[in-house]
Amino acid sequence: MDFESSLVCLPKLELIILDSFWDIFKPEQLVRYGGIALVLIIIFLENGIFFGFFLPGDSLLFTAGLLCYLKVPGISVELSTLISAISVAAFLGYYAGYYFGFKTGQALYKREDTLFFKKKYIYTAETFYKKYGGVALIMGRFLPIVRTFAPILAGIVKVDHKVFFFFNILGALLWPSVVVSGGYYVGSIFPEALHYLDFIVIGFILVTAIPIINNFRSQAKAKKENLSEK
Repeated sequence: MDFESSLVCLPKLELIILDSFWDIFKPEQLVRYGGIALVLIIIFLENGIFFGFFLPGDSLLFTAGLLCYLKVPGISVELSTLISAISVAAFLGYYAGYYFGFKTGQALYKREDTLFFKKKYIYTAETFYKKYGGVALIMGRFLPIVRTFAPILAGIVKVDHKVFFFFNILGALLWPSVVVSGGYYVGSIFPEALHYLDFIVIGFILVTAIPIINNFRSQAKAKKENLSEK
């Protein structure tokens, strides 16, 4: 290829890069581009690595289940294989978060807010954990943000390793079993759901965001009441 031809190709290359960046927020594109390998990496990051909180979780699992039924290349495996692989990734992600929290301790509360870290996320997970105890490690799997920061908090407060292992493995099995199977089941009875996937994903985001928004509002209200009392 000569120099002039390469210049002609540059805009197309730039467009591909931009499309790929925005596809980070599109579960279907993530599955089609990276297959099961990329799904497992994202699940690992989103389940305990603090900068992975913005990655899709529930919507990605639902989409993976739907595309698994439709035998899309890259994820055309058995449902049990897909769930098992995701369970392992989720289990390891929680352990990475637990280890990080165990090592950083209270220093995380003193960390300055950045684009990929907000202290309010730690407080949200803390409130949720105090309310539900160890069960929060299971319930938190179904809630964005809490799913990422709950294991980190468990490490910070040094939850007993055996207790953490029990709740971790239980949640790692239950979460993908429910959500991935849900996508697979929807695909089996309504294959055309793929054409409405954007609306389904938006629905997932709205439903799972409600508890988080309510928690933020409760924290803001409590903080306001404390200031008024002073």
